[in-house]
Amino acid sequence: MHRMTDEEFEAALAEALDAMPEQFLDALENVAVVWEDEPNAYHLGWDGAHEDSGVPAGDGEGDELPDDLLGLFDGLSIVERANGYDDDIPDVITVFKGPHERCFSSREEIVEEIGKTVVHELGHYFGLNEDQLAAMGYE
Repeated sequence: MHRMTDEEFEAALAEALDAMPEQFLDALENVAVVWEDEPNAYHLGWDGAHEDSGVPAGDGEGDELPDDLLGLFDGLSIVERANGYDDDIPDVITVFKGPHERCFSSREEIVEEIGKTVVHELGHYFGLNEDQLAAMGYE
């Protein structure tokens, strides 16, 4: 496990975003990329949100939060946006610090995995499901 300060993790996220292919970032429309320490019940869809997140459903009471959720896309894919889209509130890609620290043992691994996490969540933005992303190596 490699611990990072909040500032170090923010810098690692910025480094990972800077390494993204420009065409991915240019294609984003009204999507924010943020980070949180840990996923909570909202992120896990335990309040009724995110039914299609791929995270096992629970009611949040007595259920233990998974400690390995690296990221989450919360919004409408560009496919879903074709049916009409209210862009008042941005869609959000959230990267979780704690799981990255627990799952990877060096700063270099964390930066690399943040990049993979962002690409995985961008895949959801572009309309890909979990199986399609796994087939592409972004599990």
